[in-house]
Amino acid sequence: MNISNFFPSIIYRPVIFFGLIGLLASCDDQKTTSTNATQAPPPPVKTDTTSRVQDFSLTLPVLNALFIEEGFKQQLKTELEITDEQIKQLETAAGEAVAELSEGGTNYLGSARAARKQSEDEIRRILGEEKAESLARLVAYRYAGGDIEGLFPTTPNAVPNDTRVVINAPAFRMDVFQQGKLVKTYKIGIGYPEFPLPTGMRKAESIIFNPTWTPPDEPWVKGKFQPGRKVAAGSKLNPLGVIKIPIGLPSLIHGGKDKEKLGNFASHGCVGLTNEQVQDFTTMLGQLGGSSVTAEQISNFEKQPKKTETIKLSTPVPIELRYETIVAENGSIHIFQDVYERGTNTVADLVRILQVYGVDYQKLSPAEKQSLTTALTEMNLDSNGNPIAEQSSSTDTTLASTGSTTPAKDGVAASKQQGAKTGKVTRNVTGIKELSVPIAALKGKGYPAAVMLNAGE
Repeated sequence: MNISNFFPSIIYRPVIFFGLIGLLASCDDQKTTSTNATQAPPPPVKTDTTSRVQDFSLTLPVLNALFIEEGFKQQLKTELEITDEQIKQLETAAGEAVAELSEGGTNYLGSARAARKQSEDEIRRILGEEKAESLARLVAYRYAGGDIEGLFPTTPNAVPNDTRVVINAPAFRMDVFQQGKLVKTYKIGIGYPEFPLPTGMRKAESIIFNPTWTPPDEPWVKGKFQPGRKVAAGSKLNPLGVIKIPIGLPSLIHGGKDKEKLGNFASHGCVGLTNEQVQDFTTMLGQLGGSSVTAEQISNFEKQPKKTETIKLSTPVPIELRYETIVAENGSIHIFQDVYERGTNTVADLVRILQVYGVDYQKLSPAEKQSLTTALTEMNLDSNGNPIAEQSSSTDTTLASTGSTTPAKDGVAASKQQGAKTGKVTRNVTGIKELSVPIAALKGKGYPAAVMLNAGE
């Protein structure tokens, strides 16, 4: 059934979200030998990160990753006065949660929200309400606050006027801006719902060629890997691929992904690319950071795959991590699937974004309102086909003015995701990734369309 026959102003783009094949790609950083000197970055400018921290939800798998960091346990003791016994209980619960994310696990909940709630309930059971909230705030600032302040945009869909890399997780898209001009776009894989990409400002300071990987002593490390036994640089089993770029704990931009993982969940809180993509991106990042990386250099590194080398960027490159499911783009509103189930696909959010561009929602045509309502309804479904965000009474009134307060039937209903498949972190599902609604008043306005898209071909 062609859904555009029922709602012709909506462009539907199908995608397949694949289940977890194996939790293998640990997004940790390894010490390596530098080949270039680096300059100290300018001092950060302070800004408020409260909104990004409030959007952060602590999961046990994220907590498990943080326990690997040196000094984290001591911070819990000194700043939160958490006891050794409580820390031990948290470590056990976090480790068990990660173990159950394996291919044969049975604790699959089918929903990012359900997974978050289960984690929060367990943490409250161990620590109590007050300390659980304190732990969530502490982790949020470490994970979501980032390490560059003052550059994160204050308006949605902001177009940078400087040099930076912008990553929007729900769009599975990474954009390279040079002096305010979009010069290259990459299709990416993102972190699983249990290991979500953070939001905020990070920075890339180095490029690491032929990285090694040491599997942690965790229950999910099994099969061809052994805890503490390093996977050599250049090994086909190395999940980090040929290049990794640290962008602040616990995240990396790295290669090693199959093309099929692009546009899907693919990592432990990292940005995943194919090896060919990450090599292409590396040459651009080197230029932005004042440290030229040529194709010849990359070829030379490939010829010595067991030797790890690091190139330091002369100037750190800002990396902006966004979570925007509603994006205005040159005459259309693009609505992406709320992959982390944060309740961002609402009419209230849409109205706010339209206002940025001087467009009054109430002055849109009935056909435009109807199409937007249909798109928001479809993209406001969780992995079990249930609504994520509940509309407020004022929003219900707005929806009623369009003539629709319930999910559209026919084609839209036919595209709903099917039931969860037990035993996987992220179930196999054929669904809709993006809906595009043309809006006449947005012509020539909005975030730029993809440029020189590298989709891993």
